Parts: sequence; structure tokens; C-alpha cells
Amino acid sequence: MSKTRRVAPFLDKGGTGKTTTTAHLGVALVEQGYDVLLVDLAGKQGDLSKHFGEWDRVQREIADGDDWPNVSTVFQEQWDAIAKKLGEQAVEDLIYETDEGVDLVPSHPGLDSLDGELGQIDDVQDRYSRLDAFLTEYVDPLGYDVVLLDLPGLSNNVTYNALWAAKDVLAPVEMGPFESEQLATLRDDLGKMRSNLGVDVRLTMVVPNKVDTRTNLTEQYLERFREEYPDTIAEAYVPASQDIRNAAEQGQTAFALEDPSKTAREAREAYLANAEALMDRLDGGETP
Repeated sequence: MSKTRRVAPFLDKGGTGKTTTTAHLGVALVEQGYDVLLVDLAGKQGDLSKHFGEWDRVQREIADGDDWPNVSTVFQEQWDAIAKKLGEQAVEDLIYETDEGVDLVPSHPGLDSLDGELGQIDDVQDRYSRLDAFLTEYVDPLGYDVVLLDLPGLSNNVTYNALWAAKDVLAPVEMGPFESEQLATLRDDLGKMRSNLGVDVRLTMVVPNKVDTRTNLTEQYLERFREEYPDTIAEAYVPASQDIRNAAEQGQTAFALEDPSKTAREAREAYLANAEALMDRLDGGETP
């Protein structure tokens, strides 16, 4: 059984394209022959489920009371007892198969109260390591090559659980001054996690996202990111594409479009190149 790699796409800001990046990188990795699991921790809105046309199914199960166990359950102290009682079915019930080859653990309304529940745990290691324990004990044995963790757009106890579990962080970032500050803050915060918590978490890849090179200012920021993050900048930037938004509204990624636009084709090529480079880095490439 191969090692399961874990990656957390994250930036402490909403709207940077974390979910879109998670979905498209996941499919790009599948296109390259990897078995991929996506875990949606970004909140009850379920954007990752919507990306793969699973939102209605998830909502039906919630309405019918068939939504237990769910992704928030695995953080509970009672999870081991639940898993022992339900056996293999406990984890199998969490995972959805999608039409685009990736498997998915969808989000759940229980995530909304999870930050507060974790905050009541006094032991810091216990508070931040529960997701890591679940993935190690119950998901790694399933044999996935890669697990991608989709996070909320803010730093909270759920986020820190995912960063702790993943160790490798991928930052989708738009070209602008505020985003540049956020990326610098993320780099500093990961350094503090290493120092204060003793967890070897690192910024593995910076992905310029929604890039419109028709403007000089965008080109300037793209060059600035390349200079400031020479060892972590992605192989390719992801261009802005209305087709990607349209595909998401249709419950699919740009990889599933039958007649993609030029920008959608360029985005797919960028995700494929970045997926290949990401695997190289996860399998031994040194990054700061």
C-alpha cells in the first residue's frame, strides 16, 4: 500500500478559490492515475458537493435523518467507539463516489458548532490532532494516494486540525496587495505552528489564481510572487475563466466540459501541470 499524501489548500481569506482549486486539483490528479479523496471542512454551504453535483443527495440524506455519522462526527471523542460499533460501514458511509473519479466526504451543518466544541478541549495537542488521528487510523488504510482537505476561509480550530493533519499547505492566491499580505501572514503563521506546536507544517505550493494577464498590474504582482516565493510558486498560473464558474453551477469541474473555452482549456492544463509538480514536492522535494 502506497503512502497517503495529505494537502490542505488554504489562505486566511474567503473567495480566493480554495474550493475550486481543491476540486480541480483532485480531478487533475485522478487524470494522472492517482486515487484521490476530497474532504470538505469549509462549512455547511457544501460548495465542494455542489462542484460534483452531489449537493441534492447530501441534502436529502440530512432531511431524511440519514446523515450520521458525518464529517463532524469524526472529531468527537466518541468516534472510536462509534467506528468500533459500526465497523467498516462507519467510514464507508462518509464517502461519496463522484462522476469525475474523485471520492468525497461532504460537509455537514455539524461543522458550524465544531469550532466551539474543539475550543473547549484544554489539551492543545488533543484539540488540534483529532483530524490527524482519524485520517491516520481510518482513512490511510483505504489506500488513497492523496487526500485534499478543503478548509474554511478563516483560521479556527477546524482549520488548525487540517493544517496539523496535512503538514503540506497549498495557497491559492489572487494577484493583489491584500492577497500578498495574507500570503505573508500565512507563511508567518505556519512558522509559529512549527515553533509553538512542534508540528512540521510547511507552505508547499503557491498557486496564482484567477490571473488576468491583460493588465499590467496583474503582471507586476505575478512577477512579485515569483520573486518572493521562488521555491514554492506553482509551475503554472490558473487564468481567470468564466467557464469554470459556469461549470461549477452545472455541478462539474472544467475537466468535464464538452466544449471548453480557451481560458478553461488553459486552466485545465495549469491544474494538470501543478498537480504533477505537487506530487514531486510531496514525494521528496525540499521546500522552505
